[in-house]
Amino acid sequence: MPPPKDVVKIAIQMVGAIPQLIELQQSKPLAAVLKDVCDAWSLPNAERYALQYADGRQTYITELNRGEIKNGSILRLTTSPDQEAERLYSGIQSNNVDVKTDSLKKLASLSQDVTFAQEFINRNGLKLIFYIVEEGNDAGEILAHTLKAFMELMEHDFVSWETLSAAFIKKIVSYVNMNAMDASVQQLSMSILENMVPSSRVLFELVKKEVTVDRLLTHLQVMNTQLQLKAMALLIALLLAATDAERRDMMEYLREKNIRQFIHKNIIHSSEPLGDEMAHYLYVLQSVSLNLHERRMRTSMDPYSQEQRELLQSLRQAAFESESDAPAGTFSTERRRSLCAKEFRKLGFMNNSNPAEDLRRAPPGLLALDNMVYFSRHTPSAYSRFVLENSSREDKHECPFARSSIQLTLILCEILHVGEPCSETAQAFYPMFFGQDHFFEELFCICIQLVNKTWKEMRATQEDFDKVLQVVREQITRTLSLKPTSLELFKTRVNALNYSEILKLRQTERLHQEETLAVPVLELRERLKPELLELIRQQRLLRLCEGTLFRKVSSRRRQDKLWYCRLSPNHKVLHYGDVEEGVQSPPIESLTEKIPVADMKALLVGKECPHMKEKSSGKQNKFCLWTDGLNVLLGKEMTSERTQTDLDVLLSMELKLRLLDLENISIPDNPPPVPKPPSNLNFCYDFSHAEQ
Repeated sequence: MPPPKDVVKIAIQMVGAIPQLIELQQSKPLAAVLKDVCDAWSLPNAERYALQYADGRQTYITELNRGEIKNGSILRLTTSPDQEAERLYSGIQSNNVDVKTDSLKKLASLSQDVTFAQEFINRNGLKLIFYIVEEGNDAGEILAHTLKAFMELMEHDFVSWETLSAAFIKKIVSYVNMNAMDASVQQLSMSILENMVPSSRVLFELVKKEVTVDRLLTHLQVMNTQLQLKAMALLIALLLAATDAERRDMMEYLREKNIRQFIHKNIIHSSEPLGDEMAHYLYVLQSVSLNLHERRMRTSMDPYSQEQRELLQSLRQAAFESESDAPAGTFSTERRRSLCAKEFRKLGFMNNSNPAEDLRRAPPGLLALDNMVYFSRHTPSAYSRFVLENSSREDKHECPFARSSIQLTLILCEILHVGEPCSETAQAFYPMFFGQDHFFEELFCICIQLVNKTWKEMRATQEDFDKVLQVVREQITRTLSLKPTSLELFKTRVNALNYSEILKLRQTERLHQEETLAVPVLELRERLKPELLELIRQQRLLRLCEGTLFRKVSSRRRQDKLWYCRLSPNHKVLHYGDVEEGVQSPPIESLTEKIPVADMKALLVGKECPHMKEKSSGKQNKFCLWTDGLNVLLGKEMTSERTQTDLDVLLSMELKLRLLDLENISIPDNPPPVPKPPSNLNFCYDFSHAEQ
């Protein structure tokens, strides 16, 4: 007979004693359970003891988390959190260096547990940590353990970052600014400042003032990748917390210091592989930089602005040696106005009498004007060739420069997500972005010439304008998906992807689509699905058995801890546990935490999951594989988009193999009619009369 649901069978260990195997009644008060355990070992003062997991993070068992105890769990009888907090509180004040060091090391470890952390903080333990840092008498290992313990204690949000003293903050800042300082201390110090920055405006201004951008750039250029990573994290935190004006100034200063070139050469193209965290920070840096264009993108042209009118006139003057620019007495005002309108029409403005009206739409607003002016000033020969070439064509075949530029700017803003907030986990950055100053404007210069090239290839007229720009959008997105490492490589590839190539790709995709829409093929797809779905299920389970390395993401988005999880070969138990940086595939025996598959009831993802704090819709393949695999273990359908993608690929391959013999043969929608049976079967051979 199975045990009641509120009873779990567990083992309890204690140093120097024979383990106890008990049935833990979850309805029984934890104090009473501890009393029984202590009595069995003849231990007095049960209130001085507590239970904690013997493996993994060794979390203390409380009334709040006891429901997480599973059948087969191994617990350990240990000193209660309040007793341990009292002991370490005394230990870190010891004059014995070894005792103090060991106490701080243990404190850093135990502070990950919320129960212990609360007990230590309630004893005013943070005051002791502040004292160690502020006095500045300790360094090296003692200081590193102290800062680590502080970080873990602050992680639980019992204490506000705004309560930190000026002396404490000054010391942390000094560790970052010192040249001769232990690398681990500098890493922890930058992590502390990174968490301080978004907490309040006052702390942001303090850190920004005390830790200069130059100092962070110095840390970025070291060989220690972890120190480099923490410096980048602090820089990104400062950028995200800054006002628009401050962010603009910081980005301009970084540009002057050639930060992009350094990142492109020494981080992106480093011999060391790029980690997930650094990839995310580079994505954020790219996004922040591109979003500097948002203000101009959302600002309409003001026809009364002298500066903006002069920019507009400069486009006309750069393209034509105009008669309208002759001395004032040469032509009448009406004649001069007529000549200007004619030249603006040749430039491709729809409202040639008042071209400012074309730029009233925002987005793309003034950003389109900026791009046109940049193109005319930095590539004047290409600009003149574009305008004059189209001025000499027949009216119906001319490619309108201004109209195309306005629409292209809008397309680039949409593709590059200008004006959109940064995702908290995205890692998709373009390597070529960091190899080029004025990236957006230079990309525009390449793509506006692509518009003219594609226009001629399509033999387009004004009525084909939207169709041409749709092809150009496709050319750009397809090329960007290849992640070219430089703008030159982008230019080469996007120009190679001409209109005829786009038509071939579209035709191929359309043929694939039409093939799957034929009724007999649809029926064949349905017959193949069960077999291929089973193949995907087996692949998912194999992937779970191989295991995956995950990063822990806390409420403050810290991602510096790792844990590994894998499924046992018999598919009955999930093994998991904390691992160190650099460990790729730990043996299953080293993963001490276990979850029996039989105890799993349901899988919650997205908004349904109470622990899920991620708001972005970024997809990561490893999570899709795990959600699929867990659903297979639960006997449920695989619901991820990755499953559908894999199924489509396998079905497409299988269908192509099955239909090879039918190439160039049209498949009818309906099967041929089955003829009526013959009136007699006399034509059949009778084997009973075979010769003997």
